[in-house]
Amino acid sequence: MPDFRLRVFQSVARHLSFTRAAQELYISQPAITKHIRELERSYGQRLFERRGNRVSLTEAGNLLLTHANEVEGLHQQLTEQLHNLHGEAAGRLRLGASTTLAQYVLPAILPGFQRRYPQVELTLLNANSEHIAEAILVGQLDLGFVEGRSKSRDLHYEPLLPDELVAVRRATPAGPPSEPMPLAEALAHPLVLRERGSGTLEVLEFALREHKIKLADLQVAFYFDNTEAIKSYLEAAPAALGFVSRRALERELAAGLLEVVPIQQLRLPRNFEALWLQGQPLARPAQRFLLYAQQQFHTT
Repeated sequence: MPDFRLRVFQSVARHLSFTRAAQELYISQPAITKHIRELERSYGQRLFERRGNRVSLTEAGNLLLTHANEVEGLHQQLTEQLHNLHGEAAGRLRLGASTTLAQYVLPAILPGFQRRYPQVELTLLNANSEHIAEAILVGQLDLGFVEGRSKSRDLHYEPLLPDELVAVRRATPAGPPSEPMPLAEALAHPLVLRERGSGTLEVLEFALREHKIKLADLQVAFYFDNTEAIKSYLEAAPAALGFVSRRALERELAAGLLEVVPIQQLRLPRNFEALWLQGQPLARPAQRFLLYAQQQFHTT
Protein backbone atom coordinates (compact mmCIF):
# COMPACT_ATOMS: atom_id res chain seq x y z
CA MET A 1 0.00 0.00 0.00
CA PRO A 2 1.53 3.38 -0.99
CA ASP A 3 0.78 5.18 2.32
CA PHE A 4 2.43 3.26 5.15
CA ARG A 5 0.27 5.16 7.65
CA LEU A 6 -2.78 3.30 6.31
CA ARG A 7 -1.06 -0.04 6.91
CA VAL A 8 -0.37 1.08 10.48
CA PHE A 9 -4.00 2.09 10.87
CA GLN A 10 -5.23 -1.25 9.49
CA SER A 11 -2.98 -3.17 11.86
CA VAL A 12 -4.20 -1.24 14.92
CA ALA A 13 -7.81 -1.68 13.74
CA ARG A 14 -7.31 -5.41 13.21
CA HIS A 15 -5.78 -6.04 16.62
CA LEU A 16 -7.39 -3.12 18.50
CA SER A 17 -3.99 -2.83 20.10
CA PHE A 18 -1.11 -0.41 19.51
CA THR A 19 1.30 -2.92 21.06
CA ARG A 20 0.33 -5.82 18.81
CA ALA A 21 0.40 -3.55 15.75
CA ALA A 22 3.95 -2.55 16.64
CA GLN A 23 4.91 -6.22 16.94
CA GLU A 24 3.31 -7.10 13.61
CA LEU A 25 4.98 -4.24 11.72
CA TYR A 26 8.33 -4.41 13.57
CA ILE A 27 8.31 -0.76 14.56
CA SER A 28 8.13 0.91 17.97
CA GLN A 29 4.86 1.69 19.73
CA PRO A 30 5.65 5.45 19.76
CA ALA A 31 6.02 5.22 15.97
CA ILE A 32 2.58 3.58 15.75
CA THR A 33 1.09 6.38 17.84
CA LYS A 34 2.82 9.01 15.67
CA HIS A 35 1.40 7.59 12.43
CA ILE A 36 -2.12 7.39 13.86
CA ARG A 37 -1.95 10.98 15.11
CA GLU A 38 -0.77 12.14 11.69
CA LEU A 39 -3.77 10.45 10.08
CA GLU A 40 -6.13 11.98 12.64
CA ARG A 41 -4.69 15.45 11.99
CA SER A 42 -4.89 14.90 8.23
CA TYR A 43 -8.57 13.92 8.31
CA GLY A 44 -9.55 16.12 11.24
CA GLN A 45 -11.19 13.15 12.95
CA ARG A 46 -10.45 10.85 15.85
CA LEU A 47 -10.03 7.34 14.53
CA PHE A 48 -9.81 5.45 17.82
CA GLU A 49 -11.34 5.77 21.25
CA ARG A 50 -8.87 4.98 24.03
CA ARG A 51 -10.26 4.04 27.43
CA GLY A 52 -7.53 2.73 29.66
CA ASN A 53 -6.03 -0.26 27.88
CA ARG A 54 -9.03 -0.69 25.60
CA VAL A 55 -9.06 0.60 22.03
CA SER A 56 -12.09 0.82 19.74
CA LEU A 57 -12.81 2.35 16.35
CA THR A 58 -14.81 5.53 16.09
CA GLU A 59 -17.38 6.05 13.34
CA ALA A 60 -14.71 7.85 11.32
CA GLY A 61 -12.30 5.00 11.99
CA ASN A 62 -14.75 2.42 10.66
CA LEU A 63 -15.27 4.51 7.54
CA LEU A 64 -11.53 4.88 6.97
CA LEU A 65 -11.01 1.14 7.51
CA THR A 66 -13.51 0.31 4.75
CA HIS A 67 -11.75 2.59 2.28
CA ALA A 68 -8.24 1.56 3.41
CA ASN A 69 -9.13 -2.07 2.69
CA GLU A 70 -10.39 -1.06 -0.76
CA VAL A 71 -7.20 0.91 -1.45
CA GLU A 72 -5.09 -2.06 -0.36
CA GLY A 73 -7.04 -4.39 -2.66
CA LEU A 74 -6.67 -2.08 -5.65
CA HIS A 75 -2.96 -1.62 -5.02
CA GLN A 76 -2.51 -5.38 -4.78
CA GLN A 77 -4.37 -5.89 -8.07
CA LEU A 78 -2.24 -3.24 -9.80
CA THR A 79 0.99 -4.75 -8.50
CA GLU A 80 0.00 -8.23 -9.62
CA GLN A 81 -1.16 -7.10 -13.05
CA LEU A 82 2.05 -5.15 -13.70
CA HIS A 83 4.23 -8.09 -12.75
CA ASN A 84 2.02 -10.53 -14.61
CA LEU A 85 3.06 -8.74 -17.80
CA HIS A 86 6.40 -10.47 -17.28
CA GLY A 87 5.03 -13.67 -15.74
CA GLU A 88 6.29 -12.73 -12.26
CA ALA A 89 4.64 -13.20 -8.87
CA ALA A 90 4.65 -10.05 -6.79
CA GLY A 91 2.68 -8.11 -4.21
CA ARG A 92 1.71 -8.64 -0.61
CA LEU A 93 0.83 -12.15 0.58
CA ARG A 94 -0.89 -12.36 3.95
CA LEU A 95 -0.48 -15.86 5.34
CA GLY A 96 -2.04 -17.22 8.49
CA ALA A 97 -1.22 -20.46 10.24
CA SER A 98 -2.32 -22.32 13.31
CA THR A 99 0.26 -22.52 16.07
CA THR A 100 1.83 -25.89 15.25
CA LEU A 101 2.24 -24.99 11.58
CA ALA A 102 3.51 -21.48 12.31
CA GLN A 103 6.09 -22.70 14.82
CA TYR A 104 7.30 -26.03 13.47
CA VAL A 105 6.37 -26.45 9.80
CA LEU A 106 6.17 -23.27 7.71
CA PRO A 107 9.29 -21.36 8.93
CA ALA A 108 11.59 -23.93 7.29
CA ILE A 109 10.17 -23.25 3.81
CA LEU A 110 9.78 -19.46 4.00
CA PRO A 111 13.43 -18.56 3.17
CA GLY A 112 13.40 -20.70 0.03
CA PHE A 113 10.18 -19.09 -1.18
CA GLN A 114 11.58 -15.61 -0.55
CA ARG A 115 14.68 -16.42 -2.58
CA ARG A 116 12.55 -17.71 -5.46
CA TYR A 117 10.01 -14.86 -5.34
CA PRO A 118 11.77 -11.77 -3.94
CA GLN A 119 8.99 -9.46 -5.17
CA VAL A 120 6.41 -11.06 -2.85
CA GLU A 121 6.08 -9.36 0.55
CA LEU A 122 5.20 -12.05 3.10
CA THR A 123 3.46 -11.66 6.43
CA LEU A 124 2.48 -14.54 8.72
CA LEU A 125 -0.23 -14.42 11.39
CA ASN A 126 0.09 -17.03 14.13
CA ALA A 127 -3.25 -17.90 15.76
CA ASN A 128 -5.35 -20.97 16.49
CA SER A 129 -7.27 -22.70 13.70
CA GLU A 130 -10.57 -21.05 14.55
CA HIS A 131 -9.09 -17.55 14.35
CA ILE A 132 -7.30 -18.28 11.08
CA ALA A 133 -10.57 -19.41 9.48
CA GLU A 134 -12.33 -16.26 10.73
CA ALA A 135 -9.54 -14.04 9.37
CA ILE A 136 -9.86 -15.66 5.93
CA LEU A 137 -13.63 -15.14 5.94
CA VAL A 138 -13.39 -11.41 6.73
CA GLY A 139 -10.63 -10.78 4.19
CA GLN A 140 -7.73 -10.23 6.58
CA LEU A 141 -5.71 -13.12 5.13
CA ASP A 142 -5.12 -14.43 1.60
CA LEU A 143 -4.18 -18.00 2.46
CA GLY A 144 -4.38 -20.00 5.67
CA PHE A 145 -2.95 -23.24 7.04
CA VAL A 146 -4.77 -25.13 9.80
CA GLU A 147 -5.38 -28.49 11.41
CA GLY A 148 -8.57 -29.79 12.96
CA ARG A 149 -11.89 -31.41 12.18
CA SER A 150 -14.27 -28.46 11.85
CA LYS A 151 -14.98 -27.13 8.38
CA SER A 152 -16.74 -24.01 7.10
CA ARG A 153 -18.87 -24.28 3.97
CA ASP A 154 -17.56 -20.86 2.94
CA LEU A 155 -13.94 -22.04 2.81
CA HIS A 156 -12.09 -24.41 0.50
CA TYR A 157 -9.75 -26.90 2.22
CA GLU A 158 -6.76 -28.50 0.48
CA PRO A 159 -4.89 -31.38 2.21
CA LEU A 160 -1.24 -30.46 2.61
CA LEU A 161 0.65 -32.70 5.02
CA PRO A 162 -0.17 -35.59 7.39
CA ASP A 163 0.49 -35.25 11.11
CA GLU A 164 -0.16 -37.16 14.33
CA LEU A 165 -0.82 -36.10 17.89
CA VAL A 166 0.90 -38.13 20.58
CA ALA A 167 0.74 -38.30 24.36
CA VAL A 168 3.95 -37.07 25.94
CA ARG A 169 5.40 -36.76 29.43
CA ARG A 170 8.64 -35.85 31.16
CA ALA A 171 11.32 -38.43 30.39
CA THR A 172 11.63 -41.15 33.03
CA PRO A 173 14.69 -43.25 34.00
CA ALA A 174 12.88 -46.37 32.78
CA GLY A 175 11.99 -44.78 29.43
CA PRO A 176 8.68 -44.99 27.55
CA PRO A 177 6.32 -47.83 28.52
CA SER A 178 7.07 -51.12 26.76
CA GLU A 179 3.35 -51.64 26.25
CA PRO A 180 0.68 -49.05 25.39
CA MET A 181 -0.87 -47.51 28.47
CA PRO A 182 -4.59 -48.21 29.04
CA LEU A 183 -6.72 -45.25 28.07
CA ALA A 184 -8.33 -44.93 31.51
CA GLU A 185 -4.92 -44.89 33.19
CA ALA A 186 -3.62 -42.24 30.80
CA LEU A 187 -6.62 -39.98 31.32
CA ALA A 188 -6.27 -40.26 35.09
CA HIS A 189 -3.09 -38.17 34.88
CA PRO A 190 -3.24 -34.38 35.21
CA LEU A 191 -3.59 -33.32 31.57
CA VAL A 192 -2.02 -30.33 29.84
CA LEU A 193 -3.98 -29.32 26.74
CA ARG A 194 -4.28 -26.64 24.08
CA GLU A 195 -6.93 -23.96 24.39
CA ARG A 196 -10.46 -23.93 22.97
CA GLY A 197 -10.45 -23.08 19.27
CA SER A 198 -7.20 -24.93 18.57
CA GLY A 199 -7.15 -27.73 16.01
CA THR A 200 -5.05 -29.83 18.37
CA LEU A 201 -7.69 -29.84 21.10
CA GLU A 202 -10.43 -30.44 18.56
CA VAL A 203 -8.74 -33.60 17.22
CA LEU A 204 -8.35 -34.96 20.75
CA GLU A 205 -11.93 -34.07 21.65
CA PHE A 206 -13.33 -35.89 18.61
CA ALA A 207 -11.24 -39.00 19.37
CA LEU A 208 -12.36 -39.09 23.01
CA ARG A 209 -15.95 -38.61 21.98
CA GLU A 210 -15.77 -41.97 20.17
CA HIS A 211 -15.08 -43.50 23.61
CA LYS A 212 -17.98 -41.49 25.10
CA ILE A 213 -15.54 -39.34 27.08
CA LYS A 214 -16.04 -35.59 27.44
CA LEU A 215 -13.36 -33.00 28.18
CA ALA A 216 -15.39 -31.95 31.19
CA ASP A 217 -14.82 -35.43 32.64
CA LEU A 218 -11.03 -35.07 32.56
CA GLN A 219 -8.60 -33.77 35.14
CA VAL A 220 -7.10 -30.86 33.19
CA ALA A 221 -4.20 -29.21 34.98
CA PHE A 222 -3.78 -26.39 32.46
CA TYR A 223 -4.87 -25.11 29.06
CA PHE A 224 -2.15 -23.33 27.05
CA ASP A 225 -2.33 -21.34 23.82
CA ASN A 226 0.93 -22.75 22.42
CA THR A 227 2.84 -26.01 22.29
CA GLU A 228 6.10 -24.62 23.68
CA ALA A 229 4.33 -23.79 26.94
CA ILE A 230 2.92 -27.32 27.13
CA LYS A 231 6.36 -28.85 26.66
CA SER A 232 7.94 -26.59 29.28
CA TYR A 233 5.16 -27.41 31.75
CA LEU A 234 5.62 -31.14 31.20
CA GLU A 235 9.36 -30.91 31.82
CA ALA A 236 8.57 -29.49 35.28
CA ALA A 237 5.58 -31.74 36.10
CA PRO A 238 6.50 -35.44 36.29
CA ALA A 239 2.91 -36.60 36.87
CA ALA A 240 1.38 -34.69 33.95
CA LEU A 241 0.56 -35.87 30.44
CA GLY A 242 0.13 -33.69 27.38
CA PHE A 243 -0.98 -34.12 23.76
CA VAL A 244 1.05 -32.40 21.05
CA SER A 245 2.14 -32.85 17.45
CA ARG A 246 4.92 -35.36 16.88
CA ARG A 247 6.52 -32.73 14.63
CA ALA A 248 6.95 -30.47 17.66
CA LEU A 249 8.97 -32.99 19.68
CA GLU A 250 12.15 -33.65 17.71
CA ARG A 251 14.48 -31.61 19.91
CA GLU A 252 13.02 -32.67 23.25
CA LEU A 253 13.02 -36.38 22.33
CA ALA A 254 16.60 -36.19 21.07
CA ALA A 255 17.70 -34.38 24.24
CA GLY A 256 15.97 -36.91 26.51
CA LEU A 257 13.70 -34.27 28.08
CA LEU A 258 10.35 -35.76 27.06
CA GLU A 259 9.11 -39.16 25.96
CA VAL A 260 6.13 -40.38 23.94
CA VAL A 261 3.58 -42.57 25.73
CA PRO A 262 1.57 -44.91 23.44
CA ILE A 263 -2.04 -45.25 24.57
CA GLN A 264 -4.33 -48.17 23.91
CA GLN A 265 -7.29 -47.50 21.60
CA LEU A 266 -6.27 -43.91 20.99
CA ARG A 267 -4.79 -42.86 17.67
CA LEU A 268 -4.80 -39.19 16.76
CA PRO A 269 -3.94 -38.76 13.07
CA ARG A 270 -4.79 -35.47 11.41
CA ASN A 271 -4.01 -33.46 8.29
CA PHE A 272 -2.55 -30.02 7.93
CA GLU A 273 -4.63 -28.19 5.32
CA ALA A 274 -4.46 -25.02 3.28
CA LEU A 275 -7.64 -22.97 3.12
CA TRP A 276 -9.02 -19.99 1.27
CA LEU A 277 -12.40 -18.51 0.33
CA GLN A 278 -14.70 -20.98 -1.39
CA GLY A 279 -15.33 -20.17 -5.06
CA GLN A 280 -12.62 -17.51 -5.32
CA PRO A 281 -9.39 -18.19 -7.22
CA LEU A 282 -6.15 -17.54 -5.38
CA ALA A 283 -4.13 -14.51 -6.45
CA ARG A 284 -0.83 -15.32 -8.15
CA PRO A 285 1.39 -14.90 -5.03
CA ALA A 286 -0.88 -17.22 -3.03
CA GLN A 287 -0.96 -19.73 -5.90
CA ARG A 288 2.83 -19.70 -6.05
CA PHE A 289 3.17 -20.17 -2.30
CA LEU A 290 0.71 -23.05 -2.16
CA LEU A 291 2.43 -24.84 -5.04
CA TYR A 292 5.85 -24.25 -3.47
CA ALA A 293 4.66 -25.60 -0.09
CA GLN A 294 3.16 -28.69 -1.73
CA GLN A 295 6.42 -29.35 -3.57
CA GLN A 296 8.54 -28.93 -0.43
CA PHE A 297 6.38 -31.19 1.73
CA HIS A 298 6.14 -33.82 -0.99
CA THR A 299 9.92 -34.16 -0.99
CA THR A 300 10.31 -34.36 2.82
